[in-house]
Amino acid sequence: MLKGHQSWVFENKPVIRGAATVVGPFEGQGPLANDFDIIHGDLMLEEKSWEKAEKVLIEESAKLAIENAGLTKEEVQFYIGGDLMNQIISSSFAARTMSIPYLGVFGACSTSMESLALAASLVNSGSAHHVLAATGSHNASVEKQFRYPTEYGSQKPPTAQYTVTGAGAAVVSRYGSGPAVTTATIGRVVDMGITDPFNMGAAMAPAAVDTIEAHFRDLQIEPGYYDLIVTGDLAKLGHSIATKLFEKHNFPIQQTLFSDCGMMIYNYETQSVQSGASGCGCSATVTYGHLLKRIRAGELKRLLVVATGALLSPLSFQQGESIPCIAHAVSIEGQ
Repeated sequence: MLKGHQSWVFENKPVIRGAATVVGPFEGQGPLANDFDIIHGDLMLEEKSWEKAEKVLIEESAKLAIENAGLTKEEVQFYIGGDLMNQIISSSFAARTMSIPYLGVFGACSTSMESLALAASLVNSGSAHHVLAATGSHNASVEKQFRYPTEYGSQKPPTAQYTVTGAGAAVVSRYGSGPAVTTATIGRVVDMGITDPFNMGAAMAPAAVDTIEAHFRDLQIEPGYYDLIVTGDLAKLGHSIATKLFEKHNFPIQQTLFSDCGMMIYNYETQSVQSGASGCGCSATVTYGHLLKRIRAGELKRLLVVATGALLSPLSFQQGESIPCIAHAVSIEGQ
């Protein structure tokens, strides 16, 4: 059901019946290691390229999420996914392997919540019984495409972020046990004229603020309704900018805890990640791993995840275009 201008309320409360996360070795050294299902010890995953390894991350998380939901892939009606590679090849090739009817989407790093919102909408409307939402990223493939290959050894500024090697998947169902997806707010594209691909947090922060404020305006609730509001991958700089924007707009974000997945997955003291984490796998692994476990344990009752994405491409960057950004919000509640 449409609520306000850009939000959906899922009155049938579709459930996240199963979820799974798969990460690389560096993520396995971080503070959330115990919340991931599979930690690979090798970045290549025994594949011949970084891109092939990224595809495997998505395939493994999807397969395990379906198993954790107690289903077979034949019982899943649709798979909604996307990634950061050109023409979302990691997700499309994973869909080839899984042979599940496929809807490819691109929201950059906001894809985790974009796909979850669409999956919940399909299930809530009765258009499907079980829908898989999945996304992922690989540090070496993404850094090579959008910045510089790791082998180049370039010096990164403090504003830069470290792409997560990981994938997260969730099965959204009409019935079963699990946290419920209750609402979603679809974001607008916001462009503040930033052109620096090493400053994604500053580019994405205004989009995150715009979507969060729209969410509460549409639903006519206060931030204190949630135990935690978490953005996708603004990291230190973007989170600081978002907090200042809320203060400027007199938005009472202080009513609740406000954090960021890009600040949670790595240890700033022992891991060199500059401003923090980014990538499709950032919000996906933190949400479907760490945060869902906190909901199931009763530590969180109501959670709002606001995944952020920078909608640039290598082509647009080479042509001097600015970086348009978007954020999608999904609320998840314990049952």
